[in-house]
Amino acid sequence: MAETVQITFLGTGTSQGVPVIACDCEVCVSKDNKDQRFRSSILVQTQGKTLVVDTGPDFRLQMLNNAVEQLDAVLFTHKHKDHTAGLDDVRAFNFKQKKAMEVYLNEDVASTLKREYEYIFSENKYPGIPKVNLNLISSDKELVDVQGVPVQLINMLHYKLPVFGFRFGDVAYCTDVNYIAPEEKKKLLNLKILVLTALRKEEHISHYNLQQALDLIAELKPKKAYLTHISHLLGKHEEVSLELPDNVELAYDGLKVFA
Repeated sequence: MAETVQITFLGTGTSQGVPVIACDCEVCVSKDNKDQRFRSSILVQTQGKTLVVDTGPDFRLQMLNNAVEQLDAVLFTHKHKDHTAGLDDVRAFNFKQKKAMEVYLNEDVASTLKREYEYIFSENKYPGIPKVNLNLISSDKELVDVQGVPVQLINMLHYKLPVFGFRFGDVAYCTDVNYIAPEEKKKLLNLKILVLTALRKEEHISHYNLQQALDLIAELKPKKAYLTHISHLLGKHEEVSLELPDNVELAYDGLKVFA
C-alpha cells in the first residue's frame, strides 16, 4: 500500500510575496487572507519524515505559523534568493534536534549557498551558526533517497536556469518553471496531485502563466492540481477561482492536501 503524503503550503506567492511593498492594487489591499502570500514553499510529511522544499525569506514565520517542531531535511529547487534566503533559521532545528540539517541540492545551488552563507561553511566556525550537511544530487539521477523517502527528480527550466521539480509518491511539486521536456513530463503522469506555478495571466519569461499552466494540467491529467507561485498580477483569489476547471484550485498559505 502506498504511503500517504501530506502537503502543507507554507507559501504560495511570487518572489516579492503578496501584498507587494508599496503597492495599492486591489489584490495587495485585499482583506481576504487567501490573497496574502508568503514566498513559495511546501512542507511534506510522509513515512514518518518531515521535509521542506525551499527556505525562502519567510521560512521562520512559516515554521512558527504551522507549528513545525521536527524537520528532517530541506530540498532546494534552485538558487534564487526567494527560495534560499531563510536557510540561517534551520539552526533552531539544529539546537532542538542536536544534529546538522540534511540539505539536498545540486552543485549550482551549493556553490551559491557557500558564497552567500560563507560563515556557515567557514573553516573557523563562529559559535551558534547553522549546521548543515550538503547532499549533492545531479540531474541524471532518477530517484534520490531523502532520509529514507524516495523522491523522483523532475528536470525543468526556469528560463535558462535548470531547476528541480520533485515527486513524492503520487504528488509532484513544480514551481519556477516555464519549460518541461517531453521525457520529463512522463514523470508527471498518473498523479493524484500536481502543484504547478501560475504566475499571472500575461506571459512571462521564466514562469508558466495561467493559461500555460492550465494547458499543461490538461495534458498531464492529474486527478487534482493546485496553482502556486502566484503574483498579485494574477488577480484576487476569490475571482480567479471562479475561472478554473473543476479539478484545479488556487493554493493558499496554510492549505493542507493529502494523497
